Parts: sequence; C-alpha cells; structure tokens
Amino acid sequence: MEEEPKNNYELKKREREQTREKERRQDTLTKTHKSLVRYGLWILALVVIGYGIFLLAQTAGPDGEDFSTRYEIQGRDHIANGAVHPEYNSNPPSSGWHYTSPARGGFYNEPLLDERVIHNLEHGDIWIAYRPDISDVAKDALESFAGQYVVVSPRAENDGDISLISWGRVDTFDIENGVIDKGRIKDFIKRYDNRGPENVRGIQTGHNGF
Repeated sequence: MEEEPKNNYELKKREREQTREKERRQDTLTKTHKSLVRYGLWILALVVIGYGIFLLAQTAGPDGEDFSTRYEIQGRDHIANGAVHPEYNSNPPSSGWHYTSPARGGFYNEPLLDERVIHNLEHGDIWIAYRPDISDVAKDALESFAGQYVVVSPRAENDGDISLISWGRVDTFDIENGVIDKGRIKDFIKRYDNRGPENVRGIQTGHNGF
C-alpha cells in the first residue's frame, strides 16, 4: 500500500512525478502513433508503386511483328437470330451483321455462331477461334487466354488452326511442331484489345501475362 505524503512538499513532489509519468506515457503513445503512420505511408507508397509497375507491364506495347490483316468494316447492324445477311469479307468475320446478345467471355468446347461473337468484337473483345481437331494440349494453352473479354471457341470453318480476331482485324496461323506461338497471341491482344467502336467495357488484365 502506497504511503500517504507527510507534508505539502511531499504532496507536490508526488504530483510532479505523476505529471511527468503521464507526460512520458503520452509521449510514448505519440511516438508510437507517428511511427505507425510513417510505416503505413511507406507501405501505401510501396503498394502504389507496385501497382503502377503492374499496370505499366500490362499496358506495355507488343514485342513482335504484326501478322494480322485489316478488313474493311462492314457496318454494325443488329439482326434477328437466324436472319439472312450478306456474306462477310473475312474468315472468321471481324465486323458486320450480328445478333443483339454477345457471348459470355471464356473458353468453349462447342462452337458459337459467328453473328453472336461479332457483337463481342464490337465491344472491343478478342475472339480466338480454333479448329476443333487441334490437340488437347493446344486447347489447354488457348484456354489460358480465355477471360471476361476474351472468347475462345472452336470453329471448323477456319482457314488455319488458330484465328485471332478483333474488330476489323484477323490473324490466322497454323500450329508448328505442336507448339502454339503464345507470344503472337499476346501481341495481338495488346495491339487490338478494346479497339471496338462501342466503349462499354473495362481494361483487359491478367490472362496469361498480357
């Protein structure tokens, strides 16, 4: 049990000690708070810098040659499902008459109607069309590119094993020695993603490093 002060001097002395102790505790709390704020700002700065580097990497330009062909835009008319329309000027088609509902982004094992996926191209999406008879290994490689804004689907009418399609652009090539040229696909996406006439979607990120 703490001893009671015997006189006024001891009382004031104890009050001074208590005041100093309170000031020391307050000073410690203030320093701790400042340290936490400082470390928090450093962490925030590192996160911002890291995210900036990530975005820079995502938006970096393509590395390789552009093998795609540009086709004249055939319009943007919506048509009823199953309606007859003029012939497209590219294979696969890259613009023109299309249905009102686009396909959901992702990988497909079953074919999609050209008229449906053209609507995706109008939104700026990428379409990767592959011949159904390519190997399962090749299909797995293509599936890694599928995403919200990348449609990957089989298409028997292709002129080659793989066709990369965006609004008004087509790049068709064959698989050589069983290996898919992933760099070519990444470059196409970097060049022509989100280039459609309708500005209705977000930024392409994440799929297979592009």
